[in-house]
Amino acid sequence: MASFGEVINDKVIPPILTFVNTRPITALKNGMMFVMPLTIVGAIFLLLGNLPIPAWLEWLETPGFPSILGAIFNGVYVSTFNMLGVVACMGIAYSWVRNEGFDAAPAAFWALCTMVLLTPLQLTPEGATQPVEGVLPLIWSGSQGMVGGIIVAFFVGLSYTWFLRRDITIKMPDGVPPNVATAFTSLIPGAAIMTIAAVIFGIFRAFGTTMIETIYTSIQTPLQGLSDSLPGIIVVSFLIPFLWFFGVHGSSIVSGVMSPIALSNTAANQAIIDSGRELTIENGGRIFTMQFLDNYVNMTGAGVTIGLVVYMLLLAKSTQFKTLGRLGGAPAVFNINEPITFGTPIVMNPLLAVPFFLTPLINSTLLYFGMATGLLPLFGGVMAPWTTPPIVSGFIIGGWRHAVFQVLCLGIAIAVYFLFARAADALAYRDEQAARAGYEEEHDTAGPGDGQMAQDELVMSEAGKPATGSELHDERN
Repeated sequence: MASFGEVINDKVIPPILTFVNTRPITALKNGMMFVMPLTIVGAIFLLLGNLPIPAWLEWLETPGFPSILGAIFNGVYVSTFNMLGVVACMGIAYSWVRNEGFDAAPAAFWALCTMVLLTPLQLTPEGATQPVEGVLPLIWSGSQGMVGGIIVAFFVGLSYTWFLRRDITIKMPDGVPPNVATAFTSLIPGAAIMTIAAVIFGIFRAFGTTMIETIYTSIQTPLQGLSDSLPGIIVVSFLIPFLWFFGVHGSSIVSGVMSPIALSNTAANQAIIDSGRELTIENGGRIFTMQFLDNYVNMTGAGVTIGLVVYMLLLAKSTQFKTLGRLGGAPAVFNINEPITFGTPIVMNPLLAVPFFLTPLINSTLLYFGMATGLLPLFGGVMAPWTTPPIVSGFIIGGWRHAVFQVLCLGIAIAVYFLFARAADALAYRDEQAARAGYEEEHDTAGPGDGQMAQDELVMSEAGKPATGSELHDERN
């Protein structure tokens, strides 16, 4: 009969790694990283233009320099958030082709052209009876075009690499500058991509719509609704620590897949605020946003491991746990917990898997009901970088009520981890005591040259040096 470890290694981990390493998922999680700087910069300027200080808001509406400053804040926000779909499309196509080992910049530009072709290029101004042709509405280059842009990027990345792998390109003679050669290399793949896109454009145009609009209504909107439900939130909150348990970077993978939907929900909430309506569930507000994912589900790292860190710092008996608490305490404040995840270890540790899975599920469920009932405000477009410490991040993204609620979430984490951390600590302490007893016995009977070696082994045992079995990731947790 196969052992638990053999079952995990042979049956569970291989399909997970196979999925994680597929071209679409790899390109998606890498490509979405291009979007992150835009959201952070845009959110900062949005916050500056909407600080909850009445005197500041009134001053920004004063004619002259204050109103110009307010327009600057809003302009930066609009020009970043309303390009998320386009940047995601270009970034994913670029990542796909780069991962295949080819010059990827041309693919990003072809992806941009393809998305523009398949996007509605008209806008009906308020009060007008006829649409203005030849314009790209920002709503479609932003969050509403996110899923459509991802699909376009997959198509472009796959098609472009197909031509290059088969060497179906225009080859320039030696001595031609590399930038010129690259331009001609992309000519045939680009022409084929645009031709196929033109056919798709014509098909949808015959039905009076566009591909991006159709994807938004038939795919993206249902996905946003599904992710915004309690079952959807539970699945996301469970998958992140579940993948981490097997040593796979669950935060990066799940965030890579869910970020497009979460960002779309964030932008949709801000659009409600911009329209002058109150941000509520009744007005179409969404609960599952990037703030929900970054500042709650992954609070202090996947699994909300601050509960384990607090135990290590204050109550641990074993040298191993005391040492890990000192090493992992400061990173945990900034939502980085790889030292704890791999050093304890939590990875492949059934005892600590229970609080690791349970804590984010409890916090996410409570947050969902708090926001659904109106006890906690929904999130607008203001976001805090994922490394922002809890409580501070809560105040930035949702005011004092979210800061207080994050305190409650931290308390829940400490309570849930306590019994399991104490049991794991007792096991580590027992092993250290056994090592100490073995050292003392060996020291009593050791020869003249053996004492220092035994002493060194004891020191290493009590130091609790983390044996990770895996490299610590520098990626986002």
